[in-house]
Amino acid sequence: MNHAQKGFTLIELMIVVAIIGILAAVAIPQYQDYTARTQVSRVVGEVNALKSSAESIFNSGGAVANADNLSATPKREIGIGWTGSNLVDPTHGTNGLNITNGGQADMSWDVVLGTDASGAVAGVTITVSRSTSGAWSCAITGGASVTGWKDSYAPAGCPHS
Repeated sequence: MNHAQKGFTLIELMIVVAIIGILAAVAIPQYQDYTARTQVSRVVGEVNALKSSAESIFNSGGAVANADNLSATPKREIGIGWTGSNLVDPTHGTNGLNITNGGQADMSWDVVLGTDASGAVAGVTITVSRSTSGAWSCAITGGASVTGWKDSYAPAGCPHS
């Protein structure tokens, strides 16, 4: 009589489980790094997108603000158009955006990552600045104080300092 083996042996199943465990041990940290990096890049893109609005406000003789106040003196305040982000701390500034020297040519704004941001990047500050000559710059600060922060999370156009 010929008895053919059917199914898998316990050893074969244990080998498959071990292989899956090894792959998961490598893949999960890589996925977490990818998630943190894309969250930082997304917020950098969101705050950098406000530069064209700020230039338009300056060109029309206004001051950059979070909301319109057209009766403000000496310059009318024009809202920059920030509506918020689920990756920034909404208690920092207005809807998460803090504007400094909005009526001056050398102004800046910053956001602090929080709310839905990964724990590896929550607490990091992204600052976009304009010099009096009209040059824009971007910087990321606070990474050293955040558990799990890696400098590779910062995009090329907005380095960690």
